[in-house]
Amino acid sequence: MDLNGKSVLVTGGTGSFGKKFVETVLLKFPGIKRLVVFSRDELKQFEMGQLFPQRPGGQMRYFIGDVRDAERLKKACEGTDVIIHAAALKQVPAAEYNPMEAIKTNILGAENVINAALANGVKHVVALSTDKAAAPINLYGATKLCSDKLFVAANNIRGNRDIKFSVVRYGNVLGSRGSVVPFFLAKRKDGVLPITHVEMTRFNISLEEGVNMVLHALERHWGGEIFVPKIPSYKITDVAEAVGPDCRKDIVGIRPGEKIHEEMITEADSFFTVDLGKYYAILPQVPFWSKEEYYKATNCKEVEPGFKYNSGTNTDWLTVSELRKLIRKHVDPSFDLE
Repeated sequence: MDLNGKSVLVTGGTGSFGKKFVETVLLKFPGIKRLVVFSRDELKQFEMGQLFPQRPGGQMRYFIGDVRDAERLKKACEGTDVIIHAAALKQVPAAEYNPMEAIKTNILGAENVINAALANGVKHVVALSTDKAAAPINLYGATKLCSDKLFVAANNIRGNRDIKFSVVRYGNVLGSRGSVVPFFLAKRKDGVLPITHVEMTRFNISLEEGVNMVLHALERHWGGEIFVPKIPSYKITDVAEAVGPDCRKDIVGIRPGEKIHEEMITEADSFFTVDLGKYYAILPQVPFWSKEEYYKATNCKEVEPGFKYNSGTNTDWLTVSELRKLIRKHVDPSFDLE
């Protein structure tokens, strides 16, 4: 989608994704009309404003607000064409310990985004999800599954409005705040890396790939799809070896709410999943458009019944050497153990 001349709002815009999204969009679409960062933390907005300055009549806008605050969100969305919903409470242990806080932000906040979009004539909404929303065993994943369902179902209540709601679901972002690579890099100086479980695996995606996936969804979505990327997996033991080959690896046990392997498409999802080439898409069980026309326009193929997309059974794996190259590229340019 050409975002030149458009107004775009990003909830949670000061996070890792939001900053990369803003950077990418300003480069690709210099004629964008307005790019609004909507988030809670004034310090993070101040710091982001040093990188992407706000000027009178310029493209950048910074709105202090919380997705829990429906009225503030509606005000921020006035005149908006596109909403990217990236705001979430995403730390698994924190959500387990503070369940209602996660529910208020991840579920009720999602509903507020939907209502703000419907009230303001927004044309496109893409919400960010997580692999933990597939067959969730922790509260964070459960809240994001609820959020996914809300955004898919929002297409039912659009009436005659020209608006589409869709979701993108992907795995761990290499180098994002709170993720394993920065954690291991910090722990390396102690000479000990804590391993939760020797068999643990995760999907891996870069921030750039995540941003490109959102832009792909904006360009191609019909409304109601959950887009899933085809990305590699890694073993947690290989990440530890990549970061600290000389460190002692202590097995500390999995944290509450963690899985050994993550899923992005479950066996039950297979009956509604299509292969789009670079991505999969889980289609709405009751489509809002002609399924035949969708298949013809996208040239997609149905996956086999019983198909599932699991980080442990993935056919694409990152090696220790490849992980080191990715760490240098996306996390720490000075990192070098080769």
